[in-house]
Amino acid sequence: MERSKQTTNHAPRTKSPNPPPDRSGGRPKTENGDNACGSTADPGLFINRELSWLDFNDRVLEEAGDRSNPLLDRLRFLAISASNLDEFFEVRVAGLQAQLFEDLEPQDAPPDGMGPLAQLQEIGRRTHDFVRRQYEVWHQQIRPELVKHGIVVCDPDSLTDKQNAFLDEYFDSQVYPVLTPLAIDPAHPFPHLHNKSLNIILRIETLGSETPRQPYAVLRVPAVLSRLVPLPDDGDGQYRFVLLEDVIGPRLDSLFGGFRVAGRVAFRVTRNSDLTIQESEVKGSLLSTIQETLRQRKWGAAVRLEIGESADEGFVTQLQTAQSLNLDDRDVFRVPGPIDLTALVALCKLDGFRDLKEPPFEPQRIAQFANRSNVFTAIREQDILVHHPYESFSSVVQFIEQAAEDSQVLAIKQTLYRTADDNPIIAALARAAENGKEVTALVEIQARLDEENNIVKARALQKAGVHVVFGMVGLKTHCKAALVVRREHDGIRRYVHLATGNYNPTTAKIYTDLGLFTCKPEFGEDASALFNLLTGYSQGHTWKRLITAPKFLADRIIALIDRERRNAEEGKPARIIAKMNSLVDPCAIEALYAASQAGVRIDLIVRGICCLRPGIKGISENIRVISILDKFLEHARISYFQNNDEPEVFLSSADWMPRNFRRRVEIMFPIEDPRLQNRIVNGILGVALMDNVKARELGPDGTYHRVTPAADEPFIRSQVEFQNMAKELAGDDVILGTSGVPGR
Repeated sequence: MERSKQTTNHAPRTKSPNPPPDRSGGRPKTENGDNACGSTADPGLFINRELSWLDFNDRVLEEAGDRSNPLLDRLRFLAISASNLDEFFEVRVAGLQAQLFEDLEPQDAPPDGMGPLAQLQEIGRRTHDFVRRQYEVWHQQIRPELVKHGIVVCDPDSLTDKQNAFLDEYFDSQVYPVLTPLAIDPAHPFPHLHNKSLNIILRIETLGSETPRQPYAVLRVPAVLSRLVPLPDDGDGQYRFVLLEDVIGPRLDSLFGGFRVAGRVAFRVTRNSDLTIQESEVKGSLLSTIQETLRQRKWGAAVRLEIGESADEGFVTQLQTAQSLNLDDRDVFRVPGPIDLTALVALCKLDGFRDLKEPPFEPQRIAQFANRSNVFTAIREQDILVHHPYESFSSVVQFIEQAAEDSQVLAIKQTLYRTADDNPIIAALARAAENGKEVTALVEIQARLDEENNIVKARALQKAGVHVVFGMVGLKTHCKAALVVRREHDGIRRYVHLATGNYNPTTAKIYTDLGLFTCKPEFGEDASALFNLLTGYSQGHTWKRLITAPKFLADRIIALIDRERRNAEEGKPARIIAKMNSLVDPCAIEALYAASQAGVRIDLIVRGICCLRPGIKGISENIRVISILDKFLEHARISYFQNNDEPEVFLSSADWMPRNFRRRVEIMFPIEDPRLQNRIVNGILGVALMDNVKARELGPDGTYHRVTPAADEPFIRSQVEFQNMAKELAGDDVILGTSGVPGR
């Protein structure tokens, strides 16, 4: 099929008559053409990045089907798997299609050797199967169980006359006024369909004519109305809902006078939503370029069509071949149920039903800040480690809020990657500026899918007098750092907060992250240099504690791995434990393989993508990889190197991926206090490695298998253990007993 595509900046291009051959991925190259890692590793030693991500989403769906999870949590996992898949198509599949149809080179050539066509074909096969399994979980498992507990999503043909009468009135008063039917004929070209908007395509026919015409029309299901329409209480204690498209569908004849609806089906189109700005594309300011690109995003190339499985070929062909869509067969998904399963997450927010959810956990306030009128005094006494969400994010908010009001504070500088609505940190920074302090905020307006929200927050900060910087062209600022400069009796002191996660109180309740408060001079000097680098023209600083990307981080990580390898070769104690979201960088993977071959025992806790194959004899038999999926999203990045029994522990904002190492501003920072080192190595990494409830282990063939306890082992669920630890540190009672000795 002939089709046109768009680049990441949405300039239209046309597919060549003959698709380019499936290019091999290749390896990163140096200027002379040699492999950047100094070797030519077998592509078979690497798992494809995109397929590894699909494995991760499989694990999310597995949680939805796990009957040991509470029912509404299973529904939440199902919705998450759908949301994940949406973003995968918007960004990753869109990027592969751009490579294939526009012959664009990938930013990072896959070391496994798969070209874009091979990847798209395998993604198509696996995602069609994945969607089938999603709907099996919904129809065969979750939906029947919801009915047993009094939560019913009704089919339109099961409604009573009384319920239909209620929906007639609801349609006339609430829905009809906001509907806009769009005809498709020579005078009305196929309408533009917004990314991920729910629509109904209709075939209508004239009444009273011997030769009735059957034109098509499209109707957008209003996003301003709730997708789940509640029905009146029948007095039986059940909560009943009808999908909005099932309210609209049977009542459409009133929209088309002189016609009748001969057929209809719901559908949704997913578009390329990636936004990558090259330096050569910046016209004027970065902000204006981003805003213009955001306006163009709604016209991004279509990458997926979801349509109800009842659709006949006429409907599918009409949509698939529309000039503004132009989709291949593998891009069409016939859906046996409600399109966009993310809408069902609203059921998880119903009042009551405590027995259908995980017991709530209240994040603990850290003891060092509890009942302290001055957080700066507490930080001067000792470095403080905070483990979110088990320990409350309020400590970070308190740090910034107190700095905003403290008359001795002269300046506040902070990076903001994902800002969130109603963020008290944003409000505190604005107050600090209004109070006359020097306040600088680096707001990353290229944060994927958060660009518009970040621009709004940045403008609000500017109005309050905050000096706002909008990131750096060609580099996303992904590091998490806050610096408070305070005048004290013995001179100027700098207080620093560094973290693995965003300054976002919403995600801080559901993401596991670590943060460090310190006022050690070396950290303060480096933090000042970091902000000078981000806001001005500064270079040549000799970093004392922070390791930064894109210049130093990758080399430092590989050097640390190599040091463990050399120690093992010399018979010295050598061990590596690393926790991250994704492991993709081929140079880091090759260094780990070399360390394994030298006898270094390596444990990797990788939540999502992992391109390394563990357990290969002679290559990686000393490497173990586990993935933990549970109530909270594992997000912290931690590295431990035994270093001949002089251990080094680092936290970082960066995953081990080419983009983090080479196209982002990131930081890695050491934990120097032996108490905090011990807490991280034994209390966090050690317990995570013992998880035998929510952990899966990766095999050399690329498949994951649940870790199960031996007959004489206790069940260890690491996230419950961390809740207990937080309560113990706060002096409270534990909530559930599971115990064990850290380690493997």
